[in-house]
Amino acid sequence: MLLTVAKYLWASPNTCLGIAIGWTLGGQFRIVHGVVEIHGLRVAAALNRLWMPAMAITLGHCVLGQTIAGLDVTRRHEAVHVRQYERWGPLFIPAYLAAWAGLQMTGRDGYRDNPFEIEAYRDEGRSWPSE
Repeated sequence: MLLTVAKYLWASPNTCLGIAIGWTLGGQFRIVHGVVEIHGLRVAAALNRLWMPAMAITLGHCVLGQTIAGLDVTRRHEAVHVRQYERWGPLFIPAYLAAWAGLQMTGRDGYRDNPFEIEAYRDEGRSWPSE
């Protein structure tokens, strides 16, 4: 119990950011397996404007998704990112972006070659993102 509380607290700065973004965008909220899932038209529009359009994105214990169906499809992958936030806490975003930038600077793919994504795709049962 104490370890679970600690994981939620360690990831909470990013979770709060995700909830704030979802609330600002007028998303619809639900909780699935202890994770806040948020979806909606404006959330979808924001995800489509990222440097790499996404069906969903994880911030701590919060997943912003384009649709309920999209959240259902990506849940296993995003659950790996939730566990990564539990390990890395507020350091996750800087670590992810540093890995992405370092890969890009060496001519590699910042997404496909990113160790955080490799772990997420491996643990969900796929070796590479689908095209």
